[in-house]
Amino acid sequence: MIKSGRRWSNWSGIVKAKPHTVLYPSHIEEVVDVVKLCSAEGRTLRVVGSGHSFTAIAASNDVFLSLDRMQGILQLNKEAHTATVWAGTKIKKLGELLYSEGLAQENLGDIDVQSIAGAISTGTHGTGLKFGNLATQIIGITVVTGTGEVLDCSEQSHPDLFKALQISLGSLGIIVQVTLKLRTAYKLRYESSRTKLTDCLERLPELTANNRHFEFYWFPYADPCQIKTLNETDEPETSAKISDYVNDVLLENAALGALSSLCKRVPRLCAPVSRMIAAAFPTGVKVAQSHRAFATIRLVRFNEMEYNLPIEAMGDVVREMRETIEKRRYRVHFPIECRFAQADRIWLSPAYDRDSAYIAVHMYRGMPHENYFADMERIFLKYGGRPHWGKLHTLKTARLKEIYPMWDKFLEMRSRMDPEGIFLNPYLRNLFAL
Repeated sequence: MIKSGRRWSNWSGIVKAKPHTVLYPSHIEEVVDVVKLCSAEGRTLRVVGSGHSFTAIAASNDVFLSLDRMQGILQLNKEAHTATVWAGTKIKKLGELLYSEGLAQENLGDIDVQSIAGAISTGTHGTGLKFGNLATQIIGITVVTGTGEVLDCSEQSHPDLFKALQISLGSLGIIVQVTLKLRTAYKLRYESSRTKLTDCLERLPELTANNRHFEFYWFPYADPCQIKTLNETDEPETSAKISDYVNDVLLENAALGALSSLCKRVPRLCAPVSRMIAAAFPTGVKVAQSHRAFATIRLVRFNEMEYNLPIEAMGDVVREMRETIEKRRYRVHFPIECRFAQADRIWLSPAYDRDSAYIAVHMYRGMPHENYFADMERIFLKYGGRPHWGKLHTLKTARLKEIYPMWDKFLEMRSRMDPEGIFLNPYLRNLFAL
């Protein structure tokens, strides 16, 4: 159960830690024992998943706890379309397990390597104005609190705690099980096309209204943008493994990786490389089971900032971002990703009480991102932006309590659930001003 002395870094390599102890529990009772031991010895504890957060939210030089041995479906109700699963279950594995039972999640993001608990705890989302973030699919949570108590929570049994737990940054307790509201398995028709960014922005109301899922990528210094849509279909699944490999691995990853290395060595090439990528981005149509259609292979590593914005601000924000990038001549060749989400009532959700647009900016790993991200963040905040909890941002409590209406209530709940601060690390103490 114990491994220690390891070095750890997140996916992009920007966050590093050397935990004193790494634990791999297999049962809830073992998680309870760990929490009680940490309490008795004055230790701190962070749950670590797949390392796909770009902030230091998971980092710890004390105790790491991995839920990798707590994966799989615990209980299934096909009639009610619900499943209770171990919180450490990776999203890709969960998709296949549910599909084998004829079920699926209603929406997913484009990365499927995270654990389900890690994904919901940081506010991971997909795209589509009829769908909230992944945490909105959760109808039950089992959590081990800072005192070692095991609580089964739902909106009916613990309404305030449940709304705090759905997106909790891992600061209220260790989520060990979740119950998901599901639907019958379904297929999606994925279509990728190119158009001018100006035309895309003019068509936003139509594109968001007429597609189950819609997102677009625009490229600094380039005219074309890529439009991606996903719509439910009864068409047969496409089988083109060779062309998919060429597009997904060779073009979107190997070629991007080679061009990114070139830009890192010769930064003045970023603008022409961005235009080259925009012109060459693969287009076409594929049909697949939903959990496979959502997922995108990401082999080229980068750092990322993402903000949620009022949906009506999307066009103005993109235009101001583009003007600033070109005026400041930022050395950037990665596309900007734009997605959409339905409003919810989760306390720390960036989409709290508003239908939302999400805009994510990226910089190839090892290239300087600080000034670029700072300028983009200033634009996001100007239009009422709220940060994605798993992505880079610079905000602290004073500003966060202004833009998250339930911020103070969340901090009160955190104090009750973890009075000794067992689940706090330096990053969270700084974020919460503790």
